[in-house]
Amino acid sequence: MTDSGHWCVARGADLLLRLRVQPRAAHEGVAGLHAGRLRLRVNTPPVDGRANARVVQLLAELLGVPAGSIELVRGHAGRDKDVLVRGAAARAGAVCSALNPL
Repeated sequence: MTDSGHWCVARGADLLLRLRVQPRAAHEGVAGLHAGRLRLRVNTPPVDGRANARVVQLLAELLGVPAGSIELVRGHAGRDKDVLVRGAAARAGAVCSALNPL
């Protein structure tokens, strides 16, 4: 199991990312940690699911995986979100390193 401060955790063949999302940010990307969660900034507003869609798209870009392999499993209406990256547990070290804010 990979445990990068509990924000990046292997769950079987998948990888669970615990995020704190900041919508309407001036700059997109990883912005450190917040309460044990990876802080991710997106420039879209939290209206009609646009910020959630951008979170999935941005993670896909950062990780080099198809957007279809990323699923928002918790936090659809809040800033704290749990995202599952399907089939990424075998590459957990590389995935967590790619997002590591430190």
